Amino acid sequence: MSGKVSAILAALLVACALSLVNAQYRARHLFIELERSQQQTRQLDIEWAQLQLDQSTLGKNARIEEIARKDLNMVPLTPERTQYLTEESK
Repeated sequence: MSGKVSAILAALLVACALSLVNAQYRARHLFIELERSQQQTRQLDIEWAQLQLDQSTLGKNARIEEIARKDLNMVPLTPERTQYLTEESK
């Protein structure tokens, strides 16, 4: 009788040990996945900050005016070049 109890206890002990090993294995993989996700989050935060900086640079009035002058050959509007339209009365 005690041999059967010992065998059952030994089997339970082996099952618990295997369960513990499996849990540690999964915990390590989850930790690695967490670290990768955190690294990706940091990288995306850096990219987001760079995109915000680029957006603020590209949207500045001086840059827009420079592109309008160089690429589109536009010149500032002066009072001499302004044409006023009036409505003719009937």
